[in-house]
Amino acid sequence: MSNVPYTKYNKTQLEKIGNTVVYLSDNIPQLSKTKLLKLLYILDEISIKKTGIPFLNLKYKVWKFGPVSEELFIDLSSEPKLLEGYIEKNSEDGVNFVVSKSVFNDDEFSDNDIELMDYTIANFGNKSAKELISYTHRTNSPWHNTAKQSEVLELLEKEIINNTEYVIDMSQLISHDERKKSIYTEFLESH
Repeated sequence: MSNVPYTKYNKTQLEKIGNTVVYLSDNIPQLSKTKLLKLLYILDEISIKKTGIPFLNLKYKVWKFGPVSEELFIDLSSEPKLLEGYIEKNSEDGVNFVVSKSVFNDDEFSDNDIELMDYTIANFGNKSAKELISYTHRTNSPWHNTAKQSEVLELLEKEIINNTEYVIDMSQLISHDERKKSIYTEFLESH
């Protein structure tokens, strides 16, 4: 039995995730696992707000350090298996960083996708993992709202628990916009 986490990703999704990680690691020096996981979430959040369509459409759970894609967290916590063709871990002074081991392939990306990644890098790439955690924990963020509604916010903030199985409903980002809500629902139904 392999230690590769169970995943529902098809080849196209995995290529987009892998190449997104390559693009981010090529453009952000000393990219840590935590920072990478936050940036992937932020990409999905910004994309949904802008167009109603998720960037990667990952499933994010409510964990102590914010929204986390459990499959990618597991993959990045040891030697990557899911993303092994795209990245490797590099250690510098005992700190692990994600570095690309392949050339970015833009086949799965629209011009809008590239602009979104560049926007995310420009606005969040220079922030520390701790600053990104604060951003994803902000009041009324999807993480905050889900943790509060699920009655685990205080447990997470006081570090009584580290993670939950609660999945963040990203549609709350666009609950005020019927057109984007419809686009988001149609996207989810077709994927």
